[in-house]
Amino acid sequence: MTGDATIETLSELKSVTRAEWDALANPPYRPYNPFVSWDFLEAMESSGSARPETGWQPAHLALRKDGMLAGVMPGYLKGHSQGEYIFDHAFADAYARAGGRYYPKYLSAAPFTPATGPRLLAHTEEDRALLAGGAVGAAAKMGLSGAHLNFLTEDEAEIAVAQGYALRIGEQYHFEDKGFGDWQGFLDALTSRRRKDLRKERQSILDDGIEVEWITGREIDERHLDAFWWFYQDTGARKWGSPYLTRTAFTLLAERMADRLLFIFARKNNEYIAGAMNMIGGDTLFGRYWGCSEYVPFLHFELCYYQAIDYALANGLRRVEAGAQGEHKIARGYEPVPIRSAHRMIDEGFQDAVRDYLAREKEHIEHDIDLLKGHTPFKKGG
Repeated sequence: MTGDATIETLSELKSVTRAEWDALANPPYRPYNPFVSWDFLEAMESSGSARPETGWQPAHLALRKDGMLAGVMPGYLKGHSQGEYIFDHAFADAYARAGGRYYPKYLSAAPFTPATGPRLLAHTEEDRALLAGGAVGAAAKMGLSGAHLNFLTEDEAEIAVAQGYALRIGEQYHFEDKGFGDWQGFLDALTSRRRKDLRKERQSILDDGIEVEWITGREIDERHLDAFWWFYQDTGARKWGSPYLTRTAFTLLAERMADRLLFIFARKNNEYIAGAMNMIGGDTLFGRYWGCSEYVPFLHFELCYYQAIDYALANGLRRVEAGAQGEHKIARGYEPVPIRSAHRMIDEGFQDAVRDYLAREKEHIEHDIDLLKGHTPFKKGG
């Protein structure tokens, strides 16, 4: 790094104080994002969830100018591509066939979290560009295959491209409040057929004798954490083998960020049978985990999609991000949107191949998004 600007790699978040980090991660002029907060990221480390043994070795960047902290970036040395939700296995396979070692790689992301948010945490575009370039420099210095920035905001994606990264476009399904006001306003915006279907699905939950609870803030206690921990383990074991978050992670999040946590539980015969965990941002509700001990038709849709919309509308949140994948979300009011990541391989020849691949992939993804937008459940012009 030239001039008065230097970038260092931090092996633990505790190297920076909460106040220093959060002043850059969540300044007052930007909607709060829980996944780049010091409390969340440090909880992932101190709980033993993000650590070298799980393939997430902390390697955060700190930009200093004249000795003063001017920017930070959450970063990790990744020993695999799991827990990222931006699938680059094709890159890894091609790199290995060419005789290279793809892992470890450098990754900037919120661990285990497929949610768009800031990664280049600085106040000026110049400093954000320095962080993007610094990630490439750090990867090269450590002998890594490349640097990757996942789930970037649109403006950060532009900065990364200007720094030589190749842009990748993916898709998710988000709910956006279009001035609905409340749940009834949302229903009124749907076609009559979809409105009838949603009412039928929700009524079936009531007919099964199930009650739904919203638990947040001081209401959260160990009983809720224990119940959800069981649901999380069960879903994780079935979907990806070994859940990343430890039980301690949930305790730390509840201690530090209770007002940013929302548990939506389903109760039957006075026992919890399912639950969804969400995190509350400045203008977005982020759905994270779900699990159940008893299968009930439509219960997943109720807790993860309908209740999330209901809560967001009731609490002035503009958006619900319900996690990765799932075209079935479209029929339930979630619309296809682009997500962005940026990739910079150290080997220039391989970078050219990645850039060409992503350019062709982008055409297909954008076509798919345009096509799916024609199948939303809203009335024409709604």
